[in-house]
Amino acid sequence: MGKRADPDRFSVTKDALLPGLFFALLVRWCVASYPYSGFKKPPMYGDYEAQRHWQEITVHTPVANWYHNTTQNDLEYWGLDYPPLTAYHSLLMGLVADWLDPESVRLFASRGYENESHKTFMRWTVFLCDIYFYVSAVLCLCIDAERVKPKEVKNVFKRTDLSSILFLLYPGLILIDHGHFQYNCVSLGLFLWSTFYIVAIENDTLATIFFVLALNYKQMELYHALPFFSYLLRKCFIDIPHRGRISHIVNRFNKLAVAVIASFIIIWYPFTGSWNNIKQLFIRLFPLSRGVFEDKVSNVWCVVNVFIKLKTYYSNEEMAKTCLITTASAALPSCIDLFFRINRKKFTLCLINVSLAFFLFSFQVHEKTILLAAVPVALHFPEDPFMCFWFLLVSTFSMLPLLLKDGLLLPFIATNVIYISFYSISLKLAQPNAGFFTFFNASRVYKAVQPEKIENTFLLKLVSVNFVCSVFGMIMLTIGSIYTAPPPKFPDLFPLLISVYSCSHFLLFFFYFYYRQFNLPTCLPVTIKIKK
Repeated sequence: MGKRADPDRFSVTKDALLPGLFFALLVRWCVASYPYSGFKKPPMYGDYEAQRHWQEITVHTPVANWYHNTTQNDLEYWGLDYPPLTAYHSLLMGLVADWLDPESVRLFASRGYENESHKTFMRWTVFLCDIYFYVSAVLCLCIDAERVKPKEVKNVFKRTDLSSILFLLYPGLILIDHGHFQYNCVSLGLFLWSTFYIVAIENDTLATIFFVLALNYKQMELYHALPFFSYLLRKCFIDIPHRGRISHIVNRFNKLAVAVIASFIIIWYPFTGSWNNIKQLFIRLFPLSRGVFEDKVSNVWCVVNVFIKLKTYYSNEEMAKTCLITTASAALPSCIDLFFRINRKKFTLCLINVSLAFFLFSFQVHEKTILLAAVPVALHFPEDPFMCFWFLLVSTFSMLPLLLKDGLLLPFIATNVIYISFYSISLKLAQPNAGFFTFFNASRVYKAVQPEKIENTFLLKLVSVNFVCSVFGMIMLTIGSIYTAPPPKFPDLFPLLISVYSCSHFLLFFFYFYYRQFNLPTCLPVTIKIKK
C-alpha cells in the first residue's frame, strides 16, 4: 500500500481542476472564432481548404485513388500527403459533412467553400478531436505525475490541477489547431497516450500500438520514433531471468514486432492492392521535390540559406543526404544514452532532444513542426519549469509570421498573456510572497520545485538576465512585424529575423536539454505512488 496523501490537498486540486479545464476549452473556442488559414484567399486558400478538400476526395473517390493523380483527384490542388489514418479521419468527417451540408463536399463544385455554418462544423471537429485525444491524455499524464514524486519534494507544478491547466493552455497548439486550422491534437494526443503507457502504466505493447497510430496519422511523428525504439528495445533486455534468457528476450521483442506489423497491416490494407499504390503513398508522404524547408522556418538550414543559397549550389537529393547525416549525428547520442542508461525521465528528455534535432537539421521542415518538440517540453515542465516555460514562449513566437498571415495577432497576444498569467498564479500559490513578475527570476521559480534547496547563485542570476533580454527581443520583433514596413528590397525581413532569433534559442535549448539528459543518473530517487 502506498502512503495516503492529505485529503484536503486533493480536494483543493479537484475543486480547481474542473473550472481550469473549462477555461482551457473556452480559450480554444474563443480562438476558433477568428479567421483560419487561407480565409477568402483564392485560388488555393489554405490549410482549412486542404482539410475540406480531403473530405471531398475521400467521400467521392475510391480508396485506391486517394493518393493518385486522376481526373477526379488533382494532386496539384491540395492532394493528400498524410498517412492513411488522416485519410480515414477525413472520410469520417466527410460523411458527416455530406449528411449535414452536401454542398460542402460536392466533387469539384465545392472548392473554396466558405460559409459560417460550415466553419462552425469544421471548428467543432477540431474541438471534439482535441478533447477526445489530446485533453484526455494530458489529464491522465498529469494525474499520474502527482501520484509519483520523490519523498522529500513538494512540487507545485505536479499538482494535477496546475500541471493540467498549464499543459492545456500552451498557446502554440491552440493557435495552430483552433486558429490556423489543423488536427495536430490527434497525432500529438495519440503520441501522449503512447507516452502514458510507458511512463505510467508500463504496458509496452499498448505504447507501441498507440505510437504506430500516431505515426500513421502524421508522418512527422518520426521525430519521436527513435526515442520510442531505443526505450522499448532496451526494455526487452531488462529483468530477464538467467534461465531461458535468450528466449525471454526474443519473446518480448516478437510481441512488440507483432504489434507494429499487425497495426501497419490493418491500417494500410486498403492500399495493398498493388506495389504501385504503396509506392505512390510513400512519394506523397515524403516529397523531396519541395525542398529543404518552406517559408522562413526557425531551423539551421534557413539560417544558413541567408549566407549560402542552398538551392543554387545543391540539389534536393544532395540536401536530403546532408540532412539525414546531420540529423542522425545530432539525435543518436541521445538515443544511445537512453539505451545504455535507461530510465523514464531520460525518455522524456530524449524525446525533446531528438525532436529538436529533427526540427533543426532535417529535410522539409515547417514552422508548425516545432510543436513536436514543444509537447515533450510541456511534459517535462514540472521537472524544469523555468527553462521549459522559456522554450514554450519561444516556440509560439517562432510561428508569429504564420499567425500574422492568418490574422491571428489578437489571439496570439491574448493566449500568451493568459499563459503567462496562469504561470504567475501557480508560482504565487507555491510562494505566497511572490509578485506577478516572479517568473523572470529563475531562483524563485526553482524554489517552487525544490523548496529550500535552490540558492540564488550567480548562474541563476545570469539565466534570469538572459530570459529578460530574450523576452524583450521577442516583444520588439513582434512590434516591428506589426508596425514597421520592411524595405522593398527585403520584403521578408521580419519573418527572417524571427526565424534567426528563434533558431538561436532552439540551438541553445538543444545543448541545454542534452546536458540535462547526460547529467541525469540512471538510478533515480525513490518514489512513491499515492492512491487517490
